[in-house]
Amino acid sequence: MSTDAQQSYRDTVAASLADPASFWGEAARLVDWITPPRQVLDDSNPPFYRWFPDGRLNVCFNALDRHVVHGRADQTALIYDSPVTGTTKEYTYAQLLDLVARFGGVLRDLGVRKGDRVVIYMPMIPEAAIAMLACARIGAVHSVVFGGFAPAELAARIEDAEPTVVVSASCGIEPSRTIPYKPILDEAIRRSEHKPDHCVIVQREQLTCDLGERDLDWAQVMHPDAVAPAECVPVQATDPLYVLYTSGTTGKPKGIVRDSGGYAVALRWSMTNLYGVQPGETWLCGSDVGWVVGHSYIVYAPLLTGATTILFEGKPVGTPDAGTYWRLIQEHGAVAAFTAPTAIRAIKKQDPDGELVKAYDLSTLRTLFLAGERLDPDTWQWATDQLGVPVIDNWWQTETGWPIAINPVGTAQFEIRPGSPALPTVGYDVRVLDERGEEVPPGTEGAICIKLPLPPGTLPTLWRDDERYVSSYLSAYDGYYLTGDGGFVDEDGYLYVMGRTDDVLNVAGHRLSTGSLEEALAGHPAVAECAVIGVADSLKGQVPRALVVLKAGIDLDEKGTEQLEAELVQRVRDEVGAVAALRQVDVVEALPKTRSGKILRKTMRQIADGQEAQVPSTIEDPSVLEALGPVLRTPSA
Repeated sequence: MSTDAQQSYRDTVAASLADPASFWGEAARLVDWITPPRQVLDDSNPPFYRWFPDGRLNVCFNALDRHVVHGRADQTALIYDSPVTGTTKEYTYAQLLDLVARFGGVLRDLGVRKGDRVVIYMPMIPEAAIAMLACARIGAVHSVVFGGFAPAELAARIEDAEPTVVVSASCGIEPSRTIPYKPILDEAIRRSEHKPDHCVIVQREQLTCDLGERDLDWAQVMHPDAVAPAECVPVQATDPLYVLYTSGTTGKPKGIVRDSGGYAVALRWSMTNLYGVQPGETWLCGSDVGWVVGHSYIVYAPLLTGATTILFEGKPVGTPDAGTYWRLIQEHGAVAAFTAPTAIRAIKKQDPDGELVKAYDLSTLRTLFLAGERLDPDTWQWATDQLGVPVIDNWWQTETGWPIAINPVGTAQFEIRPGSPALPTVGYDVRVLDERGEEVPPGTEGAICIKLPLPPGTLPTLWRDDERYVSSYLSAYDGYYLTGDGGFVDEDGYLYVMGRTDDVLNVAGHRLSTGSLEEALAGHPAVAECAVIGVADSLKGQVPRALVVLKAGIDLDEKGTEQLEAELVQRVRDEVGAVAALRQVDVVEALPKTRSGKILRKTMRQIADGQEAQVPSTIEDPSVLEALGPVLRTPSA
């Protein structure tokens, strides 16, 4: 794309920071308002900024009704593709609207009113998206909890959100097992002081469940003769659309509040301008509605845009193999796909030479987007070589709801620089600060912060806890939102996110990011993925330790393992420098991760240091961490 387009985009970002009211006032035209906002930004009560405070709208109307009205009734809105059940089903905008309006009527008839909460504890099935949109339709606040969460975690969310109704399913289906949801839900309700009035349960044929006194069968209550469809309820732009809990390792989970108007505007703007997906095109987002990516880019952004979204129930590998994403793209004609780097690393581990990539026709695919964990250059290079399309890193958080930094391919594609999610996007005034709160020169690492106000679509506060919002995010640097990530900005404005600030190593007074060491390790042809942690050392304060997982098919004996470990130590010395002081590399079977793909570096560090480990509730497979225990507890070399 031309340098004129690139300069125009830079000018647009600058304008959005210099005069946010003008920029976002214009962007607000992308959604349909019941009462158009006269005020764009209410900055009268910092740090509690509010966007479009006098505007009224309905997000479900913008996602469904308006497309039906304007000629997209027969266009496919949602494709459900479930290799774990062998099911594929398509819903047009008109069909999805009918189901959402009906379930809105069900919730209304169960006593759910505007502002009430509905907890959704479901697998990746269409009913999950239908329930979310039905809540938006009647002005209720949904809180989606990742399906399969343990009773204690679900109970904490039920207790905090105080839902009138819980929507769930009889089971979730994993590649190797079926997870009964109903016993987990029953136990969570038993533990919670708050008891919902009703639970609506989707009975899945793979495993049905018994229903109790408060339980209702989805199929029965959704029968056309049993319910009258609900109309859209107007809400204020500042009214909450949903609460999404981030799992703290201790204490009460933080409820991220998402407002209605700002979110609709930001998501609609981002889909075409950042991701380059136009109305009528098909988009694959390989996430889960339990995560922010699923909220934003499986459900809301594509439907607000009038695109077709794929809701995928499966895994990037094992359902049935590492080619499942490529099948989805070929069969459904996706123009762009979005997943996590950890998914690509899993695919690369199983199919290092890309044989499964070659088995599919990916001619519709224009772009692959990756986010959720740092995209190391080696993974970027593999995906780029295999797919032959731009592989675009993007960086954001549950709290922000949409990208802080991305290469904006929908507007002006910039040079791709591996290791960087490119440029901060509109509305985000990103600064890198030192411990004194002063900006550091280009190329110098520091704390990545965002100058207030945050743009529309980001969290205005935490659920019922303004004080915790301020103490968690706004207290470190006056006037700034603390992202919790460290990194730097180069001379051209490219942002490099090197890892969480508590993952920075301090080796004999030298601050080193885990990202730079992992980058060196990941470049070795035998390494599928890796993690570096800093463990306590009496002489140097901390020393790095590395854990690496090998690509599929590489089977080393003891001598071969020792040679590989020596090669990896030398790679870090050559590429990062002797100051890194990496002496110990352990080859392991797997790395412990959350379900969204984040590697549990902090937890591993605590185990290595002999501390009580804080294990997040979102851990994917606790047995991986258990298996690593003896390795981590071995004293550093």
